[in-house]
Amino acid sequence: MSKGRLLSGMQPTGMLHLGNLEGALANWVKLQDEYEAFYFVADWHAMTTMYDKTDLVKKYRREVATDFLAAGLDPNKCAIFVQSDIMEHAELHVLFSMVTPVSWLERVPTYKEKQEQLHLETVSYGLLGYPVLQAADILIYKASVVPVGQDQLPHLELSREIGRRFNWLYGEIFPDCKAMLTKYAAMPGLDGRKMSKSYDNAIYIADTSEQTVEKVRMMFTDPLKIRKNDPGHPEGCAVYGMMDVYGQADMHDDCTAGRIGCVECKMRLAKFLNERLAPIRERRAQLEQHPEQLDEILAAGAEKARKVARETLGEVRRVMNFD
Repeated sequence: MSKGRLLSGMQPTGMLHLGNLEGALANWVKLQDEYEAFYFVADWHAMTTMYDKTDLVKKYRREVATDFLAAGLDPNKCAIFVQSDIMEHAELHVLFSMVTPVSWLERVPTYKEKQEQLHLETVSYGLLGYPVLQAADILIYKASVVPVGQDQLPHLELSREIGRRFNWLYGEIFPDCKAMLTKYAAMPGLDGRKMSKSYDNAIYIADTSEQTVEKVRMMFTDPLKIRKNDPGHPEGCAVYGMMDVYGQADMHDDCTAGRIGCVECKMRLAKFLNERLAPIRERRAQLEQHPEQLDEILAAGAEKARKVARETLGEVRRVMNFD
């Protein structure tokens, strides 16, 4: 490999929003020039929580892939594909599951968090074994780096442990994958909490400019700023928080000085967001008009990914005496 290999993916559990764009996609666009990059729509992972909503998983698969391209991923520079199109992921997942102790999975922090968040009476193997499939996703491409947020570090460390255990049992196949921590402040949602599909507080990439303006109008602001000339306070103001993420906190100076009111502040933010999203929306509209282009891009990306995955799986079968 002339470049290091990189892999990352997103679950199609809903439409992608500003947090996904600025927290991951914008970074992916830069990295596609520096690495041999593989970006995938993780539809099997989505099934851990949406196993009874496969119609929505099918819908969001295309929406997420469309957002990948609209954000600037170039199929000539990277492979863009759907996880379930590469059956080798599933086979390696099965083989990894045979050598992964259950105790390793039970100590993953996000597993316990999911249990509590979803109020699950019973836990599926898919939810418990999520990190094993994630390890297969990463290691089947022998990825050297994986862009992740802080909360995904335990998962990546488990991927390394599974790879090391496999190497110890059967022979050196898998390299250690390194984390590439994303430097990014959490995007505040309309209500001041972290922007999330589950909170219904998001501005989506696919939203129109009018929808963006309407959503910004509803954003939570400083409850102590009642009149225009009252000084504003950044703490707890979602508008300020979003401006700060974009490096536009100076736009809020007039608010803190009592020179403008919240409505004008929101309109400044809405104008900035619409300018930021305009070229992305234009590319998205073009893709929606020509759905066959998306099919061709995903098929080509899957073929590129499959070639690498088959090669790795061939090595795995050989050392495990399944060739």
